[in-house]
This record gives sequence, C-alpha cells and structure tokens, in this order.
Amino acid sequence: MLLSRERSAAVLAGLSLALLPAALPSLTPAGPSLLPRAEAQQSSEPKPLRISAIPDQKPETLNRLYGLVAKELSRQLGVPVQYVPMTDYTAAVTAFRTGDLDVVWFGGLTGVQARLQKPNAVVLAQRDIDASFRSIFIANTKSGLKPVTAIQGLQELKGKRFTFGSESSTSGRLMPQYFLGKASVKPSMFAGGAAGFSGSHDATIALVQSGAYDAGAVNEQVWRSSLHNGKASRSKVMAIWTSPGYPDYHWIAQGNLNQRFGKGFTTKLQQAILSWRPSDPEQKQILKLFGAQQFIKTTPGEYKRIEQVGREIGKIR
Repeated sequence: MLLSRERSAAVLAGLSLALLPAALPSLTPAGPSLLPRAEAQQSSEPKPLRISAIPDQKPETLNRLYGLVAKELSRQLGVPVQYVPMTDYTAAVTAFRTGDLDVVWFGGLTGVQARLQKPNAVVLAQRDIDASFRSIFIANTKSGLKPVTAIQGLQELKGKRFTFGSESSTSGRLMPQYFLGKASVKPSMFAGGAAGFSGSHDATIALVQSGAYDAGAVNEQVWRSSLHNGKASRSKVMAIWTSPGYPDYHWIAQGNLNQRFGKGFTTKLQQAILSWRPSDPEQKQILKLFGAQQFIKTTPGEYKRIEQVGREIGKIR
C-alpha cells in the first residue's frame, strides 16, 4: 500500500513538471509583439527631416523663419520636419558633416566647406538674389568716413575700428576681406592691428551704429531689411561702398535622403523649395523673410570662385 502511494506521488510530480512550462509565461523576449504599446508605437514613428541654417541673424528671426519653413516642407513632403538651431557657422558645418543635420541653408563659404567634407552632398537651390549677391560696407556717421564709388576709396578705412560679421561669413567676412585686399587694405591696418568679428550681420550693424566700431561689412539683404524696419538709423549709420556681385547662400542636402525617406525624395524636396511663390500666403511669409521672390536652381560649379577666395585667405585648406 505504501509503495502504491509513493508511486502515485512520483507520477503526480512528473505531470506537474511536464505542465510547468506551459502554465508559466515565457521569461524570454519573443519579439516586437511583446513590447509595451507606447514603445512599439515610438519605434514605428518616422524620423524627422532635420533642417537648419547658419545663424546669420538674431535667434528670434531665425526661429520664426525656419519654423515656417519646417511647417511648409512637412505639408508638401508628408514627413515630419524639425528645425535645429545652430550656435555658430562652424557648428552648422560640423553637424552636417556628422550627419546630425539633413538639409542646411548655408552661405557660400560654409556651403563649400560642407560639400568638401561630404562629397555626396546635393546642392538644391539658391534665392533669386543669390546669383549676384553683394556686401555693403557701412560706417558710423560720426566716424569721418564718406561714401566712395571706387574700390580704392576703401583705403580710408586704414586706422579705423572695423568689424566683420562671423569669421566664416561669405558676405560679412570672406568677400569683404577679398575686396579690401584689392584696395591694398589688410586687416592688420585697422585700429588695434586687427578687425573685429561681431558674429552676425545684425550685430555688425548695431555695433557700428552705436559707435563701438567706425565701420563694418554686412550683406545687402540684412542691411536693407534693417533700414526698412527701423533697426538701422540713417542718422547714425550709412552705407559707404557696395561690392560687385558674387554667388552666396544655397540649400544643401545629405546624399542619402532617398535611402532614408524613399525613392525620389531629394528631387521632391528640391521641387518643393523651387515651387514657393508669393501667391501662396504661407510661402509669401517665408519668401519675405528670406528677402526673395523665389528660389532658383544652382550648381556646385557656381561656387568655384568662393572656394578660390576661401583658399586664398586660409578659410579652406
């Protein structure tokens, strides 16, 4: 009888062990279906198209402009678009090189720098005003400087307190330094033995207007805008020389966008930017802030002159 009970207990124990794996939930992950719902949804959300621009104006101006750009591109392309602000020009080039930015509004010099570091990058478009952009040399009205017509008149800047914009700005440093060189004026000839660097066109205008600097160089579009909105006072600051034209700003995209967002995406992106017109209320705001009537096609070859000047002054090696 005792033997029978022991045998029965052993049988029951064996059955329990046999049924245990089926009765207990698996402790080994079985794939995406076992992920929490929120995590599963997050993993399926499309990554945004990350856009940015060189910080050539005040942050509030840039945030407004590129917030509108992101919204419009998202509507046209059907993908989320995120504007990522940059702290300076160099940061924009670096972030593009590392792939942290997908599409960037570069100046002429920074665009060349970015494309040299990312050979498969795609030039998308420039503004209608960028095919022949110009720099404006400005001066404080109490500086003793006067407007000049010939480039040799820039020699009057010798011994004056002079500021460029950003060190990597095409219209606020690169081309102004090039034109100064044509007038036989070197940065070492300014007061203090060097030029200043304000960081942006807005800052240059403010510093010259305040008298902190006698003169400076800015891009024509920001200068005209500052006069129009009253930030530049003609009684305190004036234009003294306007440069010849040269190619400047342009949109540049990473070369892998078709792989990330689908076949033909880069072409669709370019066509979206080229399609902006003042007749559309949203696009009109964007174009107004860009100081343009529309965007037009351009090619890397248009910026060979910028690359040459960049190498001459040591900004490209």
